[in-house]
Amino acid sequence: MEKKWWQEAIVYQVYPRSFQDSNDDGIGDIRGIIQRLPYLKTLGIDVIWLSPIYQSPNDDNGYDISDYQAIQPEYGTMADFNTLLKEAHRLGLKLMMDLVVNHTSDEHFWFKESRKAKDNPYRDYYIWKDAKNGEVPNNWASDFGGSAWAWDAVTQQYYLHLFSKKQPDLNWDNPKVRAEIYQMMTWWLEKGVDGFRMDVINLISKDQKFPNDPNVNYQNHSSSMEMAANGPKVHHYLKEMNEKVLSKFDIITVGETPGVTIEEAKLYAGFESNELQMIFQFEHAVIDDSTEGLGKWSNRRADLVELKQILSKWQIGLHNEAWNSLYWNNHDRPRVVSRFGNDNEEYHNRSAKMLASTLHFMQGTPYIFQGEEIGMTNVAFDNIEDYQDLDTLNAYQDLVVEQKRLTHDEMLEYIHHSSRDNARTPMQWNNQQNAGFTNGRPWLEVNPNYDKINVEKALFNPTSIYYYYQKINQLRKEYPIIVYGDYELIDPDNSKTFVYRRKFNNQQLLVISNFTEETLETDYCNFDFESSKRLISNYSDDLGKTLRPYESKVYLIND
Repeated sequence: MEKKWWQEAIVYQVYPRSFQDSNDDGIGDIRGIIQRLPYLKTLGIDVIWLSPIYQSPNDDNGYDISDYQAIQPEYGTMADFNTLLKEAHRLGLKLMMDLVVNHTSDEHFWFKESRKAKDNPYRDYYIWKDAKNGEVPNNWASDFGGSAWAWDAVTQQYYLHLFSKKQPDLNWDNPKVRAEIYQMMTWWLEKGVDGFRMDVINLISKDQKFPNDPNVNYQNHSSSMEMAANGPKVHHYLKEMNEKVLSKFDIITVGETPGVTIEEAKLYAGFESNELQMIFQFEHAVIDDSTEGLGKWSNRRADLVELKQILSKWQIGLHNEAWNSLYWNNHDRPRVVSRFGNDNEEYHNRSAKMLASTLHFMQGTPYIFQGEEIGMTNVAFDNIEDYQDLDTLNAYQDLVVEQKRLTHDEMLEYIHHSSRDNARTPMQWNNQQNAGFTNGRPWLEVNPNYDKINVEKALFNPTSIYYYYQKINQLRKEYPIIVYGDYELIDPDNSKTFVYRRKFNNQQLLVISNFTEETLETDYCNFDFESSKRLISNYSDDLGKTLRPYESKVYLIND
């Protein structure tokens, strides 16, 4: 395996709308990000991944793009972006853009032209189909509920949208579409950006027969994403993208690929694939989805044995053939300390640190989502009107108002557990008004616990979650075993602890985590504690084989 800089890098995801507002309009912006660059540098990260900042009507918070080469005015100007790029590079930080090219906004010039007439030159930039026996072309379901087809009265055809009706899917089988996208990508890379995170990139090639989805059920809030994923030409298109664009620059690339198997992941991100460098898989991220046919809407607690099995499968399955991405959180998933840890005040600090150790000592490139480094939690708004996420509001309308499958209170409980807005509440900088995010009215209400959980408080506390993440980041740069070591799961059927070993050259790491609030006595394969070095722990002392609530410790031993 040839070592690459992006394997050793640490990525931090910024959700611009919620990060820092610099002009008090209640919306985070580019100048706010510039203001906080020293904070990110001090944390020890290497790459900033920006969620979309392109011009957008914001139907899906910027993932509906109307102009790929313009900045959303509420975020600032292209001059602001150029300053951000320059300042980030000056500090030694790289900048990764979000590339959203499975679909555009319906307000993009291409789509506005496309829907004018069947013979418009842009018609084939999108996927248009005639009605079938007076109905939709097939039964595919949108990820945001309902059919994935929308009727257009002007030209009397349906267009495909796997997400919102305002997010029509592009037709990648049209070479003109691909040429336009490659030209746009090159423009950004020549400007100096350092890579792309590619939104639902495994959906770009559709089976042109458009067969019905045997698993679709509108009542169960299911989606046809997996039916549309990994289409017949997806690897041809990504190899073409790599040849024409990606291979010409020394950059980082990661593809969001819902529903992939390990074998499929190797095709996308294998060391010899000439496509992407790594992918985001979602097996562990959907582990607490509903078992009652409600999609992701549940309040289930994940099973630790299953979590270990999934993460270990990917560690072992990709080893020496492809590269893992390591993440607990992103803008689409609830806060990890509330899901897999314990966000009660007594255990919040230790369980957040435990989760950091458990993930960040695995093989792969780690991704930290904004606020994760201070242990930001899920939020429990009392009113559905306080939520802004399109997916959440659609699900409420579908499951409560229309189908009446859930009561208002039941759905709110599920939203408190599963809503994307859990990740999107404004960054908690201090205990002042609106957590220091804005002096205006925030676009989404701040989590009320910001007086207890905030950056300012974390920076004054030497035992804070922030400094724990900082130390892990430092260790990663100091010990190659953390980046490159083999992985071996220990005691896979233990439902309370997550223990694994890493090996590299003449060294071993042992990572031990207690996922409960119990005190446990356990054995670690006769591990020699006496001759080992404890690299990091969320307790100041060490009781050997005794594990206290949410205790996590990492040992290094030289063979």
